[in-house]
Amino acid sequence: MCIRLYKLSFAMTHTIRPATTDDAAAICDIYNPYIRDTFISFETEPVTPEQIKHRILDITASFPWLVCAENEQILGYAYATKWRTRAAYQHAVETSVYLSPEAAGKGLGSALYRALIAELQKLPVHVVIGGIALPNAASIALHEKMGYEKVAHFAQVGKKFDRWIDVGYWQRVL
Repeated sequence: MCIRLYKLSFAMTHTIRPATTDDAAAICDIYNPYIRDTFISFETEPVTPEQIKHRILDITASFPWLVCAENEQILGYAYATKWRTRAAYQHAVETSVYLSPEAAGKGLGSALYRALIAELQKLPVHVVIGGIALPNAASIALHEKMGYEKVAHFAQVGKKFDRWIDVGYWQRVL
């Protein structure tokens, strides 16, 4: 799958395509600052390209993992994973999107989510779920723009940087 996006206001071409293990280092470069510096990811240790390669292989065996590139530079990525492991949950997935700082605010998160949802609609997926560490106004806005609705709020379910963190869940029925 290869989707071309044209950002007319900047006259740039962005390509959204399936992630490969060759993208692992670039994905680490985008993701690790979220781990090290923010509450957005509940991981506490930076990931290695080898770990990301394994994640890409595991996830893409069943679900899409997409990257957005400009001139071969990865600017962001989005993927879906199983929501839960029990059989009755097989039609629900959790979605995630991450952007490099220079890609923020340019509509690439929306483009990645639109492409991801389009791919998920080809699968026997009925519900997409987004978990958001709170507060995170940008992520809430993105999910709601994509048609997700808030369905849950869990207080103080994560602890990072010696601070308790709430998590909200948004879902969209496909």
